[in-house]
Amino acid sequence: MIIGVFPGQGSQTPGFLSPWLELPGARELVGRFGDAAQVDLLAAGTQWDADAIRDTKVAQPLIVAASLLSWRELTARSSRPFGGLAGHSVGEIAALVAAGVLTDDEGMRLVSIRGRAMADAAALEPTGMAAVVGGVEDDVLSRLAALELTPANYNGGGQIVAAGAVDAIATLAAEAPRGARVIPLQVAGAFHTRYMAPAAQTLAAAAADLSPADPALTLWTNADGTVVTEGSRALDLLVGQVASPVRWDLCMASFAAAGATGLVEFSPAGTLTGLAKRGLRGVPAIAVKAPEDLDAAVALLNEENA
Repeated sequence: MIIGVFPGQGSQTPGFLSPWLELPGARELVGRFGDAAQVDLLAAGTQWDADAIRDTKVAQPLIVAASLLSWRELTARSSRPFGGLAGHSVGEIAALVAAGVLTDDEGMRLVSIRGRAMADAAALEPTGMAAVVGGVEDDVLSRLAALELTPANYNGGGQIVAAGAVDAIATLAAEAPRGARVIPLQVAGAFHTRYMAPAAQTLAAAAADLSPADPALTLWTNADGTVVTEGSRALDLLVGQVASPVRWDLCMASFAAAGATGLVEFSPAGTLTGLAKRGLRGVPAIAVKAPEDLDAAVALLNEENA
């Protein structure tokens, strides 16, 4: 079973979209995505610097647009089916589109609303996030609790992302749990925590106007790593995820239990394949960072379905 995965915020880098726009029809597609998201994604993905594309309002639609472009390109080159799909954080929107729950335009409009709402919520209080790598998980969680920080992302492979007040994040970085490294993240606020409750309300109102279809492929949720079979529930979980922890560790455990034999991460790829090397040892993982990586992904799909 080959599983397709879609990355979350922080995976973007300046200019990463440029090689993709050389493909036939790509520039027009991204332009359409940008119109739906009300962001100049063509400029953002080719010309804007790291600070500009770090802005939550820009980063989220940019990442989803790139993921959907690379998904389209791969599925156009191979008729071999994926065994299932999942997305990390905002990547869940791309996963829902790829699974047929939402249309392209619905996904792009929704991610635009999500990004703006999360940026607005982050502006209400000074909060931040930091990755905690290594250490004993119970010790890490105890340290976070003592600092009134939330484990916002359980990424597996010995990585937990903490979120909360900026002074508490600074204390965590200065006094890391034994055996752990703390890496402050360049994000606008404490995503996937109670601080994002206003954003979840905004997203819920936008989602209420949609009529999601049931997934056409196996679809795992960040909420608890289980398979979601109803489009309405997938959308509800997507809304709730904004203010709830991302359980990517449980997603990877479910991939393993389902018999995953390979992983393909769509653009802007690299983060999830890195986690898979630690959390899904022995499972080949291909990062589709640029068009030249598509051939390797097609080969993996062909080998699986030979």
